Amino acid sequence: MSSSEVISQSPDSDWRDLDPQNTVAMELPQGQVLIELAPRFAPRHVANIRSLTQQGYYDGLAIVRVQDNFVTQWGDPDGDDPAKARSLGAASAKIPAEFSIPYRGLPLTRMAEADGWAPVTGFVDGFPVAAAPKQNKAWLAHCYGMVGAGRNEAADSSTGAELYAIIGHAPRALDLNITVVGRVLKGMDLLASLPRGSAAMGFYDKPEQRVAIQSARLLADIPASERPALQVMRSDSKSWAQLLDARRNRGGWYVHNPGRTELCGGLPPTRPAKVAG
Repeated sequence: MSSSEVISQSPDSDWRDLDPQNTVAMELPQGQVLIELAPRFAPRHVANIRSLTQQGYYDGLAIVRVQDNFVTQWGDPDGDDPAKARSLGAASAKIPAEFSIPYRGLPLTRMAEADGWAPVTGFVDGFPVAAAPKQNKAWLAHCYGMVGAGRNEAADSSTGAELYAIIGHAPRALDLNITVVGRVLKGMDLLASLPRGSAAMGFYDKPEQRVAIQSARLLADIPASERPALQVMRSDSKSWAQLLDARRNRGGWYVHNPGRTELCGGLPPTRPAKVAG
């Protein structure tokens, strides 16, 4: 079957609803960006992001950086100036880095392919995971659409106040160097198509170039009738295994069948939630 056939024929049981406590809806002038958080892998950062979101910290801040084939980054434009920086309120100003978690006991849907960045790869909770079993270590991979917490020189200098999404080729060298906190489920087209910044590393050098964040809300704080109705294919499902096989074994237009895929070759798809009745 082709990828589209796998998706169209997948049973409802192979799809899951979003967890309102772990999904953030960020509103931009261009539209909505929906981010699913990964508390299993970065519990302290996710808790901080929840706190910041619920206090309205991100409201009125901005996208400050768009670097071609790399990241779109948002946060407080004055965050480096203690006199001007927005208060983190009840959120923690200092939390430990969360670059990896223990591998043992992790419900990993393992991929067959080898990975030059890690001896083991697969998916957990819909997120791409790399692992080193001998070191009992697993971590989220920097694939397209993944969201990380920006940091300064110190490894433990990230709080979740500054976030970025990968908009280009997977920069896997960042793995184990930055805390990855989730994945963009909706709105990657918006984040990836913004004008590129002309200053160093893709930062916008003029305030008027920045893209305003109108609001950011947990789905749990949005009335149920107004929440984005989206589902994600379960990465522990038969349909996901079939979808990976479809990506390995391509027919039709393809003259050469690659016979393989890769961790960042495509994350579990989303679909509009079906209306009951």
